[in-house]
Amino acid sequence: MKPILEVTNLTKDFGGLRALDDISLTVAQGEIVALIGPNGAGKTTFFNCITGIYPATKGDMNVYPSDGKKKQLNGLKPNLVTEAGLARTFQNIRLFQNMTVLENVMIGRHCRMHAGIPGAVFRNPATVREENQVVEDSYAMLQKIGLEQFVNEYAKNLPYGAQRRLEIARAMATEPIVLLLDEPAAGMNARETKELDDLIVRIRDQEKISILLIEHDMKLVMSLSDRIYVVDYGKKIAEGTPEEIKNNPAVIKAYLGEDLDA
Repeated sequence: MKPILEVTNLTKDFGGLRALDDISLTVAQGEIVALIGPNGAGKTTFFNCITGIYPATKGDMNVYPSDGKKKQLNGLKPNLVTEAGLARTFQNIRLFQNMTVLENVMIGRHCRMHAGIPGAVFRNPATVREENQVVEDSYAMLQKIGLEQFVNEYAKNLPYGAQRRLEIARAMATEPIVLLLDEPAAGMNARETKELDDLIVRIRDQEKISILLIEHDMKLVMSLSDRIYVVDYGKKIAEGTPEEIKNNPAVIKAYLGEDLDA
Protein backbone atom coordinates (compact mmCIF):
# COMPACT_ATOMS: atom_id res chain seq x y z
CA MET A 1 0.00 0.00 0.00
CA LYS A 2 1.17 3.50 -0.78
CA PRO A 3 1.88 5.67 2.26
CA ILE A 4 -0.34 8.61 3.14
CA LEU A 5 2.17 9.73 5.79
CA GLU A 6 5.87 9.01 5.35
CA VAL A 7 8.56 9.94 7.86
CA THR A 8 12.15 9.10 6.99
CA ASN A 9 15.21 9.24 9.28
CA LEU A 10 13.61 11.71 11.68
CA THR A 11 16.09 12.99 14.26
CA LYS A 12 15.52 15.59 16.98
CA ASP A 13 18.20 17.02 19.24
CA PHE A 14 17.67 19.24 22.25
CA GLY A 15 21.16 20.61 22.81
CA GLY A 16 23.28 17.57 23.61
CA LEU A 17 20.26 15.30 24.11
CA ARG A 18 19.09 13.21 21.15
CA ALA A 19 15.36 12.67 21.75
CA LEU A 20 14.69 10.98 18.39
CA ASP A 21 17.36 9.02 16.57
CA ASP A 22 16.86 8.26 12.87
CA ILE A 23 13.23 7.08 13.08
CA SER A 24 11.33 6.09 9.94
CA LEU A 25 7.58 5.38 9.93
CA THR A 26 4.78 5.10 7.40
CA VAL A 27 1.00 5.12 7.60
CA ALA A 28 -0.99 3.85 4.63
CA GLN A 29 -4.49 4.83 3.57
CA GLY A 30 -7.04 3.18 5.86
CA GLU A 31 -4.51 1.98 8.44
CA ILE A 32 -4.55 2.28 12.20
CA VAL A 33 -0.91 2.41 13.29
CA ALA A 34 0.31 2.57 16.89
CA LEU A 35 3.51 4.13 18.23
CA ILE A 36 4.35 2.64 21.62
CA GLY A 37 7.20 2.61 24.11
CA PRO A 38 8.09 3.45 27.71
CA ASN A 39 7.57 6.90 29.19
CA GLY A 40 10.23 9.26 27.87
CA ALA A 41 10.90 7.15 24.77
CA GLY A 42 10.21 10.09 22.42
CA LYS A 43 6.67 9.35 21.25
CA THR A 44 5.14 12.78 21.90
CA THR A 45 8.32 14.43 20.59
CA PHE A 46 7.71 12.52 17.37
CA PHE A 47 4.17 13.95 17.19
CA ASN A 48 5.47 17.42 17.97
CA CYS A 49 7.98 17.23 15.12
CA ILE A 50 5.59 16.04 12.44
CA THR A 51 2.95 18.62 13.46
CA GLY A 52 5.35 21.58 13.35
CA ILE A 53 5.59 22.28 17.08
CA TYR A 54 9.28 21.29 17.10
CA PRO A 55 11.60 21.71 14.10
CA ALA A 56 13.27 18.45 13.13
CA THR A 57 17.05 18.35 13.39
CA LYS A 58 17.11 16.20 10.27
CA GLY A 59 14.90 13.83 8.31
CA ASP A 60 12.01 14.13 5.86
CA MET A 61 8.29 14.28 6.67
CA ASN A 62 5.72 14.07 3.86
CA VAL A 63 2.00 13.57 3.39
CA TYR A 64 0.28 12.38 0.23
CA PRO A 65 -3.21 13.92 -0.16
CA SER A 66 -5.88 12.39 -2.38
CA ASP A 67 -4.43 14.12 -5.46
CA GLY A 68 -1.26 12.05 -4.95
CA LYS A 69 1.07 15.07 -4.89
CA LYS A 70 3.66 14.92 -2.14
CA LYS A 71 3.44 17.68 0.45
CA GLN A 72 6.55 18.18 2.58
CA LEU A 73 5.92 19.02 6.24
CA ASN A 74 9.46 20.11 7.08
CA GLY A 75 9.52 23.74 8.17
CA LEU A 76 5.75 24.21 8.16
CA LYS A 77 4.06 26.00 11.05
CA PRO A 78 1.42 23.97 12.93
CA ASN A 79 -1.53 25.70 11.22
CA LEU A 80 -0.09 24.86 7.79
CA VAL A 81 0.51 21.26 8.85
CA THR A 82 -3.18 21.12 9.78
CA GLU A 83 -4.12 22.54 6.38
CA ALA A 84 -1.95 19.85 4.78
CA GLY A 85 -4.11 17.17 6.41
CA LEU A 86 -2.68 16.27 9.83
CA ALA A 87 -4.76 16.89 12.96
CA ARG A 88 -3.99 15.82 16.50
CA THR A 89 -5.23 15.49 20.04
CA PHE A 90 -3.03 15.95 23.08
CA GLN A 91 -1.99 13.80 26.00
CA ASN A 92 -3.40 16.44 28.36
CA ILE A 93 -6.85 17.68 27.35
CA ARG A 94 -6.60 21.09 25.65
CA LEU A 95 -10.17 22.20 25.13
CA PHE A 96 -11.48 25.74 25.36
CA GLN A 97 -13.11 25.01 28.69
CA ASN A 98 -15.30 28.13 28.89
CA MET A 99 -16.66 27.75 25.37
CA THR A 100 -19.52 25.49 24.38
CA VAL A 101 -19.07 22.06 22.85
CA LEU A 102 -20.31 23.40 19.50
CA GLU A 103 -17.94 26.36 19.62
CA ASN A 104 -14.98 24.07 20.27
CA VAL A 105 -15.73 22.12 17.11
CA MET A 106 -16.36 25.32 15.13
CA ILE A 107 -12.83 26.44 15.97
CA GLY A 108 -11.58 23.30 14.26
CA ARG A 109 -13.34 24.40 11.07
CA HIS A 110 -11.41 27.69 10.97
CA CYS A 111 -8.59 26.36 8.78
CA ARG A 112 -11.12 25.45 6.06
CA MET A 113 -12.84 28.86 6.02
CA HIS A 114 -12.24 31.45 3.30
CA ALA A 115 -13.67 34.65 4.77
CA GLY A 116 -11.06 37.25 5.68
CA ILE A 117 -11.09 40.34 7.87
CA PRO A 118 -13.23 42.45 5.45
CA GLY A 119 -15.89 39.73 5.37
CA ALA A 120 -15.95 39.50 9.14
CA VAL A 121 -16.28 43.29 9.46
CA PHE A 122 -18.84 43.98 6.73
CA ARG A 123 -20.78 40.70 7.03
CA ASN A 124 -21.24 40.17 3.30
CA PRO A 125 -23.65 37.41 2.19
CA ALA A 126 -20.85 34.96 1.34
CA THR A 127 -19.40 35.28 4.84
CA VAL A 128 -22.80 34.79 6.48
CA ARG A 129 -23.44 31.67 4.37
CA GLU A 130 -20.04 30.27 5.25
CA GLU A 131 -20.58 30.88 8.98
CA ASN A 132 -23.98 29.16 8.84
CA GLN A 133 -22.40 26.23 7.05
CA VAL A 134 -19.73 25.98 9.76
CA VAL A 135 -22.45 25.70 12.42
CA GLU A 136 -24.21 22.95 10.44
CA ASP A 137 -20.98 21.04 9.76
CA SER A 138 -19.90 21.30 13.40
CA TYR A 139 -23.21 19.98 14.67
CA ALA A 140 -23.05 17.13 12.16
CA MET A 141 -19.60 16.25 13.52
CA LEU A 142 -20.97 16.14 17.07
CA GLN A 143 -23.64 13.73 15.87
CA LYS A 144 -20.98 11.46 14.36
CA ILE A 145 -18.99 11.44 17.60
CA GLY A 146 -22.11 11.04 19.77
CA LEU A 147 -21.93 14.37 21.59
CA GLU A 148 -24.90 16.23 20.13
CA GLN A 149 -26.73 16.11 23.48
CA PHE A 150 -23.99 18.38 24.91
CA VAL A 151 -24.09 20.90 22.04
CA ASN A 152 -24.68 24.01 24.19
CA GLU A 153 -22.90 22.78 27.31
CA TYR A 154 -19.60 24.32 28.38
CA ALA A 155 -16.69 21.99 27.62
CA LYS A 156 -15.54 22.07 31.25
CA ASN A 157 -18.85 20.55 32.38
CA LEU A 158 -18.57 17.41 30.23
CA PRO A 159 -17.68 14.03 31.74
CA TYR A 160 -14.03 13.14 31.27
CA GLY A 161 -14.60 10.60 28.51
CA ALA A 162 -16.82 13.05 26.62
CA GLN A 163 -14.08 15.69 26.82
CA ARG A 164 -11.69 13.22 25.22
CA ARG A 165 -14.19 12.60 22.41
CA LEU A 166 -14.71 16.34 21.97
CA GLU A 167 -11.00 16.75 21.30
CA ILE A 168 -11.31 14.12 18.60
CA ALA A 169 -14.34 15.89 17.13
CA ARG A 170 -12.47 19.19 17.00
CA ALA A 171 -9.50 17.53 15.28
CA MET A 172 -11.79 15.83 12.75
CA ALA A 173 -13.47 19.16 11.99
CA THR A 174 -10.24 20.19 10.23
CA GLU A 175 -10.90 17.47 7.60
CA PRO A 176 -7.66 15.52 8.20
CA ILE A 177 -6.31 12.71 6.08
CA VAL A 178 -4.31 11.47 9.09
CA LEU A 179 -5.60 11.75 12.67
CA LEU A 180 -2.92 11.72 15.39
CA LEU A 181 -4.16 10.58 18.80
CA ASP A 182 -1.84 11.10 21.77
CA GLU A 183 -2.90 8.68 24.54
CA PRO A 184 -6.64 9.02 23.84
CA ALA A 185 -7.56 6.40 26.47
CA ALA A 186 -5.56 8.01 29.30
CA GLY A 187 -7.68 8.23 32.45
CA MET A 188 -10.65 6.39 30.97
CA ASN A 189 -12.52 3.58 32.68
CA ALA A 190 -13.21 0.25 30.97
CA ARG A 191 -16.56 1.33 29.49
CA GLU A 192 -15.15 4.60 28.14
CA THR A 193 -12.18 2.75 26.65
CA LYS A 194 -14.48 0.31 24.85
CA GLU A 195 -16.49 3.24 23.45
CA LEU A 196 -13.23 4.84 22.30
CA ASP A 197 -12.17 1.60 20.61
CA ASP A 198 -15.45 1.51 18.68
CA LEU A 199 -15.16 5.21 17.79
CA ILE A 200 -11.64 4.93 16.38
CA VAL A 201 -12.63 1.99 14.15
CA ARG A 202 -15.72 3.90 13.01
CA ILE A 203 -13.64 6.95 12.12
CA ARG A 204 -11.33 4.80 10.02
CA ASP A 205 -14.10 2.85 8.31
CA GLN A 206 -16.75 5.54 7.80
CA GLU A 207 -14.70 8.71 7.47
CA LYS A 208 -11.81 7.05 5.58
CA ILE A 209 -9.24 8.70 7.87
CA SER A 210 -5.94 7.00 8.62
CA ILE A 211 -4.94 7.00 12.29
CA LEU A 212 -1.62 7.11 14.12
CA LEU A 213 -1.94 6.75 17.87
CA ILE A 214 0.26 6.77 20.95
CA GLU A 215 -1.22 4.65 23.70
CA HIS A 216 -0.16 2.78 26.86
CA ASP A 217 -3.28 0.59 27.04
CA MET A 218 -1.84 -2.48 25.35
CA LYS A 219 -5.16 -4.30 25.05
CA LEU A 220 -6.51 -1.32 23.11
CA VAL A 221 -3.37 -1.14 20.96
CA MET A 222 -3.37 -4.85 20.16
CA SER A 223 -7.06 -4.94 19.30
CA LEU A 224 -7.03 -1.80 17.11
CA SER A 225 -3.73 -1.68 15.28
CA ASP A 226 -2.88 -2.96 11.85
CA ARG A 227 0.81 -2.29 12.53
CA ILE A 228 2.85 -1.16 15.53
CA TYR A 229 6.13 0.74 15.88
CA VAL A 230 8.08 0.51 19.14
CA VAL A 231 10.56 3.14 20.31
CA ASP A 232 12.91 3.14 23.29
CA TYR A 233 15.33 5.94 24.23
CA GLY A 234 14.47 7.70 20.98
CA LYS A 235 15.33 4.72 18.76
CA LYS A 236 12.98 2.45 16.85
CA ILE A 237 13.53 -1.06 18.16
CA ALA A 238 10.76 -2.93 16.34
CA GLU A 239 7.88 -2.71 13.87
CA GLY A 240 5.30 -5.23 12.78
CA THR A 241 1.83 -6.62 13.28
CA PRO A 242 0.39 -6.87 16.81
CA GLU A 243 1.22 -10.58 16.91
CA GLU A 244 4.81 -9.96 15.83
CA ILE A 245 5.26 -7.18 18.38
CA LYS A 246 3.69 -9.21 21.15
CA ASN A 247 6.26 -11.97 20.63
CA ASN A 248 9.31 -9.81 19.92
CA PRO A 249 11.95 -10.46 22.63
CA ALA A 250 13.42 -6.95 22.38
CA VAL A 251 9.99 -5.38 22.87
CA ILE A 252 9.14 -7.66 25.78
CA LYS A 253 12.40 -6.75 27.48
CA ALA A 254 12.12 -3.00 26.88
CA TYR A 255 8.43 -2.44 27.40
CA LEU A 256 5.73 -5.09 27.36
CA GLY A 257 7.01 -7.36 30.12
CA GLU A 258 6.05 -10.98 30.45
CA ASP A 259 2.36 -10.62 31.38
CA LEU A 260 0.69 -8.82 28.47
CA ASP A 261 -2.16 -11.33 28.56
CA ALA A 262 -2.67 -11.06 32.30
